[in-house]
Amino acid sequence: MPSPIGHFLAGLCVYSATEFDLARPVSPRRLGLVTAAALAPDLDLVLNALTGRNYHQAESHSVGFALLAGLAAWVFAASRRWRHPRRLGLGVGLAWLTHVALDYLSADTAVPIGLTALWPITDGWYKFPWPVFLPISRSLEWGALARNLLAAAWEAVLLTPVLALVWRLTSRRRAVGPEPGRDTA
Repeated sequence: MPSPIGHFLAGLCVYSATEFDLARPVSPRRLGLVTAAALAPDLDLVLNALTGRNYHQAESHSVGFALLAGLAAWVFAASRRWRHPRRLGLGVGLAWLTHVALDYLSADTAVPIGLTALWPITDGWYKFPWPVFLPISRSLEWGALARNLLAAAWEAVLLTPVLALVWRLTSRRRAVGPEPGRDTA
């Protein structure tokens, strides 16, 4: 599974694509929600520590949970009368989905191998056969920490250009403005 650095960069990509508006300053609240959604599936590690049972990469690492998270964010934002609640729901759902995608593309060394990416449709475990991201160790040994730093650096090498591309494409699109008659909410 990628490190929090990789997941955070993916969340920034989603925020840039769905939330950034040149006419308004960056909303720390919305930025925080979208990037937190990209990190949130790994909160199942807390359940592991509390119960002793391995919940990691189960239901929280799925398309179904991403849809639930996006829907919850939309409903929450609408109930608070926040600006563009659909856009926030989309951002949260897509950011959650980036976590699933990055974990799918990573080397997995902890049993069970893979993730339940298609829950609730199926409870099968899925893993990409040619990992793009390096494994992250949960050990605090010096060798593991060095490997984790290398893995995080590799994630930054791969995802920073993606973030720059998303930033450039969305900035250019917004500079031109919305298409006539298109709903910008």
